[in-house]
Amino acid sequence: GPLRVNVSVLLLSLASPDESSLKYEVEFLLQQQWFDPRLKYSNKSEYEFLNAIHHHNDIWLPDTYFIMHGDFKDPLIPVHFALRIYRNGTVSYLMRRHLILSCQGHLHIFPFDDPQCSFAMESISYEQTAISYVWKNDEDTLRKSPSLTTLNAYLISNHTVTCPVKSSWRGNYSCLKVDLIFTRDRAFYFTTVFIPGIILVTSSFITFWLEWNAVPARVMIGVTTMLNFFTTSNSFRGTLPVVSNLTAMNVWDGVCMCFIYASLLEFVCVNYVGRKRPLHNVVYRPGENPVTQRLPAVLSRIGVIMASPLGDKNKRETSGPNEIVSCTNCGPNPCTHTANNGCATEVRKKEPPHPIRVAKTIDVIARITFPTAYAVFLIFFFIHYKGFS
Repeated sequence: GPLRVNVSVLLLSLASPDESSLKYEVEFLLQQQWFDPRLKYSNKSEYEFLNAIHHHNDIWLPDTYFIMHGDFKDPLIPVHFALRIYRNGTVSYLMRRHLILSCQGHLHIFPFDDPQCSFAMESISYEQTAISYVWKNDEDTLRKSPSLTTLNAYLISNHTVTCPVKSSWRGNYSCLKVDLIFTRDRAFYFTTVFIPGIILVTSSFITFWLEWNAVPARVMIGVTTMLNFFTTSNSFRGTLPVVSNLTAMNVWDGVCMCFIYASLLEFVCVNYVGRKRPLHNVVYRPGENPVTQRLPAVLSRIGVIMASPLGDKNKRETSGPNEIVSCTNCGPNPCTHTANNGCATEVRKKEPPHPIRVAKTIDVIARITFPTAYAVFLIFFFIHYKGFS
């Protein structure tokens, strides 16, 4: 039958260049054990095992190589290894390896994804009928060194499995696979991205509580928050992978920019409405000139006042309305009425709200709608992209 090679891995260190990288460096000890009856020696020996490090080139070794990984940080041929031969012919081959793994992450939910790194081991020249790789003691996880060190790498789980059986142009080879599942430091992204963004957006809402005509203060707050958000976002994106499917981060930046810009537009609208001159809403027929239409009424009023005695106050008050009205031919318009002298008089509609009152009302509405809408977005965003997991 095939030679059985027992394999075990002891993790020594895990590292990543930065928080947002998909490159992980894994340093570990790879131990391979197999039985070679040609290397048995007498039980009378005082040594439990023989150190065969100086006979490395004279002893048969499995030509194990790594697939499904990024690159080696050390030379391809190991320089740190140990070789032991036991009395019963068992050979233990231990070597230190340092791999740079190219991991796969769900970048559409970055930074809430969990990158997965994988690498596999198989023989380069002996097919499955000659060598069979198995995990020592049927271990389903890797062993971790008591002195395991990590740097920007947060390992949450690992699995040791057998590669799925598949045929290739090379043939069938025994293969063992390791899956390393990392997570990202949520606290880092909250303190560097999300909390500063929330502070900047809510700071832009402060303008709603200022006076509508406080132009310098409201402009300064709106422009400053927008520029600060652009600067913070661009500096953080400089550390992200250069890909186009960063959906979560694009949504976050886009919505926050929209809220800040909308608060600035709200100030422009309020300032425009508040500075608008109040107009009396008098209804005139199309083509009529308001000045010429009211001129007869003004002249008649002046004539009545000058012709009336100073003491006849009550008479003027009773006869005034019939003499100062301006007559128009409104026709059957239901909004007109007939005065005492038999002519159709103009009717004033209810005076519109004062522009300053309208501007203040817009500010009051914005104080409620903007924070509420932003709070709803935050809840939806963090739940949808598993921010609280």
